[in-house]
Amino acid sequence: MNTMETERLILSQWEEADSKELFELAKNPNVGPHAGWKPHDNPEESLIIIRTLFQPSVVWKISEKETGKIAGTIALEPDKIRPDVSSRELGYWIGEEFWGKGYMTEAAGRVIRFGFENMDLKIISIATGPSNLRSQRVIHKLGFTYEGTHRYCYKIYDGSIRDSLYFSMLREEWTEKDS
Repeated sequence: MNTMETERLILSQWEEADSKELFELAKNPNVGPHAGWKPHDNPEESLIIIRTLFQPSVVWKISEKETGKIAGTIALEPDKIRPDVSSRELGYWIGEEFWGKGYMTEAAGRVIRFGFENMDLKIISIATGPSNLRSQRVIHKLGFTYEGTHRYCYKIYDGSIRDSLYFSMLREEWTEKDS
């Protein structure tokens, strides 16, 4: 997988040695539940996530260039509502200590470029919960188009079921915006 850089960030592959740092971010109850996953219980759980979810997929860790600290993760996952189209779903989260710095918008812009230029995607989508206002601000800043709300469609770690707001960006829209 390609390592990529932005002005302030390095996007690279997750390594098993990152499990303790991942745990320190992912144990925070203010982070995972907004995205629908439970806070991590221990570094061993974080290691399993790295091995089974991050390493086999198109997932980057987001690190600060200046400090080398891991800030979060970003991925281009299979698009659940467009399985037969050249599409991926952008998924991301960032540790609470990194909120409000514009890192996710910066990282997502680079990953979107990678998706359209290197993966030859035709469309990139994003789904988020109605209460995840931070994610919605990132989506708005990136220029995604609201498609609609799927009601009662996303079962999260605690068994509850949420609505999902869906957004997308066509390659043509990105090309116009980026020029």
